[in-house]
Amino acid sequence: MSANNLTAARESGDAEAINSAATDLALRLARMHLLGNATSGERRGWNIRDTDRDLPLDEMLRTAVANDTLDTFFALMRPAHPQYSALMAAYELEEDPEHQATIARNMERWRWMPRSLGEDYVLVNAAKFEADLWRDGSHVGTWRVIVGTQRTPTPVFRATIEGVILNPWWEIPTSIVRESVGALVRNNPSLARSRGYVVQNGRYRQRPGPNNALGQMKLVMPNPYSVYMHDTPNRQLFEQDVRSFSHGCIRTGDAIGFATTLLEGVATREDVDAILETGRTTTLSIAQPTPVYVTYFTAVANADGSVALLDDLYGRDRTIRAITKGGETKAAAPAAPQGGQRRSLMDCRN
Repeated sequence: MSANNLTAARESGDAEAINSAATDLALRLARMHLLGNATSGERRGWNIRDTDRDLPLDEMLRTAVANDTLDTFFALMRPAHPQYSALMAAYELEEDPEHQATIARNMERWRWMPRSLGEDYVLVNAAKFEADLWRDGSHVGTWRVIVGTQRTPTPVFRATIEGVILNPWWEIPTSIVRESVGALVRNNPSLARSRGYVVQNGRYRQRPGPNNALGQMKLVMPNPYSVYMHDTPNRQLFEQDVRSFSHGCIRTGDAIGFATTLLEGVATREDVDAILETGRTTTLSIAQPTPVYVTYFTAVANADGSVALLDDLYGRDRTIRAITKGGETKAAAPAAPQGGQRRSLMDCRN
């Protein structure tokens, strides 16, 4: 509509109308670059607040016009992450329309993120089964993760990592108590005790130990979904290509190495190992609280600049318009991922 308004204004020759219509069109384009163009239905389930909504775009545009820096203004509207730049380059070169549509959907998702994620952060991509740590603007390392099944998908959200719990207790979610643990405690108390299950004031818990569902560590990262990054005793599952076995939480490969990296400046690996050896539950605060973004991207850039298209594990791509085709796509049930899948009780999510 804004383009039509500008055309009408230009035909009228009214300078004030032309200026107003051009400003409206520029702001609309800026918001599309910065915030995306998806409907609320297409964004459903994306629970990361885009702080770019708070930017004073009107004032920024006026300054850009006054200083003749419109190109810079629009460049600053695009996501700053190198993943977005790589996707944009791949989109321009891609000839397959379906591949191009997948890349476009993921470029759109990047616009739903804050333009800058900060200098220090953790980025979890559930579709890739990986977590990346960034510090001082540089990539530190990548860790394999296990995420939720199709029935219990890992949600998209942002939280802040505040610390690390070593030798954690597991507060067993009500759903899992109903599903299995409650019956085990009632019907086979000796086996329940051998697995560390206890009932205290109506709370079902599991003691720290080799069978604990959280393994040897759990991150302190409060969030409304009761979803956490943690260790697991089932470490052989990290060898699977498709790692969707949890109730929603994020089991982390080399969890102690990951925790030790987060604890740099607070505790060494030797300190961490000594605490683990005691078996006592210990909470250590990290030196600098760090944001963690739990995301879902099905097109990702590799280290060599190429772009990989991933399986749409949760069927979320189909909820976003095929932007290159300009139409709506119908939601469909996600296809079962290759490599097999099993349900597990080893998790911390309600």
